[in-house]
Amino acid sequence: MKIRDRGASSDGERIRFSSAILPLWARRTRSLDALLPVLYLRGISTGDFQEALTALLGKDAPNLSPAVISRLTAEWQGEYERWQRRDLSARRYVYVWADGVFLQARMEDHSECMLVIGATPEGKKELIGFRVGVRESAQSWRELLIYVKRRGLQIAPEIAVGDGALGFWKALDEICPDTRHQRCWVHKTVNVLDKVPLSVQANMKTDLREVQRAPNRASAEAAIDVFAEKYRAKYGRAVECLTRDRDTLLAFCDFPAEHWDHLRTTNPIESVFATVRHRTVRTKGSLSPTTARLMVFKLVIAAAKTWRRLKGTNQLPKLIAGVRFNDGIEVIQMPANHAA
Repeated sequence: MKIRDRGASSDGERIRFSSAILPLWARRTRSLDALLPVLYLRGISTGDFQEALTALLGKDAPNLSPAVISRLTAEWQGEYERWQRRDLSARRYVYVWADGVFLQARMEDHSECMLVIGATPEGKKELIGFRVGVRESAQSWRELLIYVKRRGLQIAPEIAVGDGALGFWKALDEICPDTRHQRCWVHKTVNVLDKVPLSVQANMKTDLREVQRAPNRASAEAAIDVFAEKYRAKYGRAVECLTRDRDTLLAFCDFPAEHWDHLRTTNPIESVFATVRHRTVRTKGSLSPTTARLMVFKLVIAAAKTWRRLKGTNQLPKLIAGVRFNDGIEVIQMPANHAA
């Protein structure tokens, strides 16, 4: 019970209250803007909002009739349209993360959501663009990237992080051909382990972690070679799955070491959607594509307020200025006349 939140159990561990409906950030907000989309996606109809909010907020809960909800969704539509039209000509994103996420929400047809997040030169993460209710084809990603570019975003990111199965990479090569590719290690690990028996997966996962967490590229390359020698005879498909993406799995080595944790995976996107995805379920009655887009938009915008900046932001201006990094360390250019 909530009243026991500050109490302690018999073994001395603190008892924490956790709502079955609301994520932590939504329970803390002073505005209902973040709460209403959560309730809507959970399956509560507009006619039931007043009863639900009275149970949550007490008898003084604001009046939220279906007409009020309709006016709120109209306001969200206006907010979304302004966000879609925003000028990006003064923006630059050094890193981007892209992923397609399936939402267990009450949406029509299918619930794929394509999302792109970027890191500014100040290390701040921002939502660049997203689409809801579309499949992760190269054409869908192309349309999303072109739309962002038309908003004025002209400078290509230094590196993009994503899952290898995305049509995103083909579209990125067409729109931003100079952007480096970094394959997500979380997705790659899952793909490799999926090709071996369960009895082998624990040891293989440990060996993959040796590659991912290697202190430099040479050590990572050596760990890949050891992995291939160890498993090729029996599990050739798993070895091929790893080695064919060797270069794009280790692209992060050419960037500041402080950013390696950020660049190895698409965790920035996974963390954004953890609450949205885990707190929504498919229920009777589907949302229209328009309503679903607005609900997800409001949830993501609310979650964005809690995003943390990148570590080592002092390295970003150097990267933008063209300074090279080798194994995460800045390469110091010696003067041409420097004596050996």
